[in-house]
Amino acid sequence: MKIAVIGQSLFGQEVYCRLREEGHEVVGVFTVPDKDGKADPLGLQAEQDGVPVFKFPRWRAKGRALPDVVAQYLALGAELNVLPFCSQFIPMEVISAPRHGSIIYHPSLLPRHRGASAINWTLIHGDKKGGFTIFWADDGLDTGDLLLQKECEVLPDDTVSSLYNRFLFPEGVKGMVQAVKLIAEGKAPRLPQPEEGATYEGIQRKETARIDWDQPAEAIHNWIRGNDKVPGAWTEACGQKLTFFNSTLSTAGLEPEGEDLPIPGAHRPGVITKAGLILFGNDGRMLLVKNIQLEDGKMIPAAHFFEKVESSALELTEEELGTAEAVRGAWKRILPSVPEVDESTDFFKSGAASVDVVRLVEEVKELCDGLELENEDVYMATTFGDFIQLLVRRLRGGDKETECAIDYVEKAVNKLTLRMPHQLFIGGTFVDAEGGKTYETINPTDGSALCQVSLAQVSDVDKAVAAAKDAFENGLWGKISARDRGRLLYRLAELMEQHQEELATIEALDAGAVYTLALKTHVGMSIQTFRYFAGWCDKIQGSTIPINQARPNRNLTMTRREPIGVCGIIIPWNYPLMMLSWKTAACLAAGNTVVIKPAQVTPLTALKFAELTLKAGIPKGVVNVLPGSGSLVGQRLSDHPDVRKIGFTGSTEVGKHIMKSCALSNVKKVSLELGGKSPLLIFADCDLGKAVQMGMSSVFFNKGENCIAAGRLFVEDSIHDQFVRRVVEEVGKMKIGNPLDRDTNHGPQNHLAHLQKLLEYCQRGVEEGATLVCGGKQVPRPGFFFEPTVFTDVQDHMFIAREESFGPIMIISRFADGDVDAVLTRANATEFGLASGVFTRDINKALYVSDKLEAGTVFVNTYNKTDVAAPFGGFKQSGFGKDLGEAALNEYLRVKTVTFEY
Repeated sequence: MKIAVIGQSLFGQEVYCRLREEGHEVVGVFTVPDKDGKADPLGLQAEQDGVPVFKFPRWRAKGRALPDVVAQYLALGAELNVLPFCSQFIPMEVISAPRHGSIIYHPSLLPRHRGASAINWTLIHGDKKGGFTIFWADDGLDTGDLLLQKECEVLPDDTVSSLYNRFLFPEGVKGMVQAVKLIAEGKAPRLPQPEEGATYEGIQRKETARIDWDQPAEAIHNWIRGNDKVPGAWTEACGQKLTFFNSTLSTAGLEPEGEDLPIPGAHRPGVITKAGLILFGNDGRMLLVKNIQLEDGKMIPAAHFFEKVESSALELTEEELGTAEAVRGAWKRILPSVPEVDESTDFFKSGAASVDVVRLVEEVKELCDGLELENEDVYMATTFGDFIQLLVRRLRGGDKETECAIDYVEKAVNKLTLRMPHQLFIGGTFVDAEGGKTYETINPTDGSALCQVSLAQVSDVDKAVAAAKDAFENGLWGKISARDRGRLLYRLAELMEQHQEELATIEALDAGAVYTLALKTHVGMSIQTFRYFAGWCDKIQGSTIPINQARPNRNLTMTRREPIGVCGIIIPWNYPLMMLSWKTAACLAAGNTVVIKPAQVTPLTALKFAELTLKAGIPKGVVNVLPGSGSLVGQRLSDHPDVRKIGFTGSTEVGKHIMKSCALSNVKKVSLELGGKSPLLIFADCDLGKAVQMGMSSVFFNKGENCIAAGRLFVEDSIHDQFVRRVVEEVGKMKIGNPLDRDTNHGPQNHLAHLQKLLEYCQRGVEEGATLVCGGKQVPRPGFFFEPTVFTDVQDHMFIAREESFGPIMIISRFADGDVDAVLTRANATEFGLASGVFTRDINKALYVSDKLEAGTVFVNTYNKTDVAAPFGGFKQSGFGKDLGEAALNEYLRVKTVTFEY
């Protein structure tokens, strides 16, 4: 069927794509004009597909259709108009022109909530059922005959976003496609809309979203959630306009104890509590608001509304002074050697140990009617004066850690609602970059922008390093025991496992990783890494060393393995989360603090990881994440005098530059995992089936974006042709497609510049005389897809024999039967030495070859078999230092020798 799609947004784009997949011909797309130079996603997709796109600013003037607009539309010969999300008024000359007419998507169960803001009104009215309607357009306002309706339950705390992401978007797309199928089959109903139950509410705008306080609590809650995100329900209080978000009626167990927030017109004042802002309806019932937007646009946790007042020292009441004296008595009992406990008395400097922390917490619990402090509270308020201030705030119901305010980007994808932070993470808070600078991170599957991400500047690096330095020198991280540190890392691993589907989906969207592989490797190995290093935290030990005695006295010499301090970690884009985990887990287990610079093109899992560190209870400032350019953020980390270690994975060229900067700045420690051209030697006596299977994996795993990928396969002459034939057969079976599809083998390359590099690489190989057996071209579809490629007849002098492609390109060279030493010489004739492999059934040959190969890892009759307990790192210009295993801890520790004479 010939279809004209009239609409906009991601919803319109998705409907358009699905209709084309179903075999319909989209003869034209009509969408809104570009805004701020950016095309609407629907129009952008259609332009990429070569479908005619029209961006009329209007379709009619003074109530009459514009003749030239109608003429351009009629010239397309559409048989059906599909309006998946259309904000323009389309004239009846267009609506009724096709032989099948026009169908429209509407986010309500018509006739209820006709008109705009339908989702908002579903929530505002407290409807228990919601849904969408696809109806035949007529000349009324959403009054046409019904074609199809689907409903869902509206949950008590649903918002516009949650309802849209959970049901209206994914099911709505399916519904539009189903409706078109019914029309094509001649089975589409036309059911007249009843007038009974019809409503006509207006568009919700900021000026109409003011809260009416003379209502029950449930009605106020419905008003707030119905306006959540846009336009935002607001009221006037404390001399400014406050907008409320994230409302809930789930207040069981909450007590309205805290500081009053007077609200003109409200039944009674609101109360700022540790859980948020408690509000009251005229029925006396409570509701809770978790976020407040101030008049200047700043969004804060509601619990922090009076934070500026609390930052100064509290003046204690008579009763609180009495409590302070009782607590002073507890300190005296615990610290009997201290003659007098005053405001400056330090709990630990006065001789207290960890067992005394438990005792103090329990004594406070008895003295303060069951108030429960955490052990960490004592470590963070070590002087008596600070401890009393903390204690009184807790007794008043304030100063308790609340959920960090995060400005998420939300996307409904892969049957999930992704909530992705997109700002810098500094000192435990998500913040904008200096000057509000941002950039777009791109989805390699279709080339579309996923979201705007904050772009770190030099001043942001300095702030993050300062936060990490303070956390290392003064914060809780350096005070808690190694075992407690391990407990926090175990908790972080558990949270990563709970969010593994979300993390894997983000990897698929941001990096093009095949979802099933991302679950197993990108995310799965990240979780394993944190669990492995969590177990090392309390096993980092020194030694005692016998030395010459100082007669007649004696000596004791021992070593301590200590954390270095602030570490900078710079990670690549091929395994964004896994590379972060390989380095960060060891770094944190050793007791350091860290500033992480994710690759600029793949920042999103690093930022989600930052959020999970907060939920795990990792103290603020221990982990900081700065998306940005390597030339600016990476350079500043390498140059910064307070950074004591750089861990880097990336190209050899950049690694050399970082090493030089580390030397010139403050001779900081550095570990480098750099480029590779890993040889794989396949002997005629191998298990050929396994060699083909693992040879494929050695090259095409993770679309070839794999640091240890086999950069060159040396195949013994007698099996060369058979090996090549079987590889080409297997390549033909690989499914190239959307990485979120469960049957996809091969996703898109990470970014456009890399795709172009691969095309140039293959062109160079052909020009030098290598035989291109298959592939070598971009896949003709949206996104950055590149065909799995095989080259043969590759000679040692050729560019593709010497240089890394970092893509799905198999480079095959022959070697003479039985000539083991000659092929070893060729395999080692490279400045790289990251990994290598050999396939043979001869154990003697396997051992000999593995001894002679100059690489940090040798795989025998397997490939890509890495494990969190096995050290990983290269030789020669592939770098130095190790990730994973016990050896990785040494990269983030320093050894101190201590000698006593007695």
